[in-house]
Amino acid sequence: MRLTSFTDYTLRTLLYLSAHRDRLVTIQDIADVHAISKNHLMKVVYQLGQSGLVETVRGRNGGLRLGREPKDINIGQLIRDTETDFYMAECFDRDHNTCPLTGDCRLKSALGQATRAYLDVLDRLTLQDMLPGAAPPAEGVPVILQRRP
Repeated sequence: MRLTSFTDYTLRTLLYLSAHRDRLVTIQDIADVHAISKNHLMKVVYQLGQSGLVETVRGRNGGLRLGREPKDINIGQLIRDTETDFYMAECFDRDHNTCPLTGDCRLKSALGQATRAYLDVLDRLTLQDMLPGAAPPAEGVPVILQRRP
C-alpha cells in the first residue's frame, strides 16, 4: 500500500503542528522544513481546516494550529478521509475491472484482508502516538515491519 502525496503531506502537517503547539505556524514554515510545495500544502491545509483538524488564524500575525488534541486524532480515520480509494489491484475497481481471473482468483480476498489488517493497526494509533517521546505503541501494533528472508 502506498499513500498519496496528499495523505503524506497531511500527516506531516499535523505532526509539525503537534510539535509546535506553543505558537502559530505558517504554511511556509511547514513547506520549508519538509521541502514541500507551498501550493500543495495550501490544498492540504484548506481540507484540514474544513474538517476542523486545523484552525486557521487570518491576518498579519496569523497562522495555523491544531483544532483538536493529538490524542483525539485517529490515524486510521485520517488516512481513510484523505485517501481516494484502497484499490490494491484492478479487480477492486468494479467499473474498470478487465481481469479475466476475477471469478476464480483468491488474490482479491487476500489483498482485501491485508488492507483491513493495515487499517486495523492504524485505527489503534493517534497522532499523539506518533510524536517524539510518546509511549511505545500498544501491544499488537508492530514497531517496524520486516521482510521475510
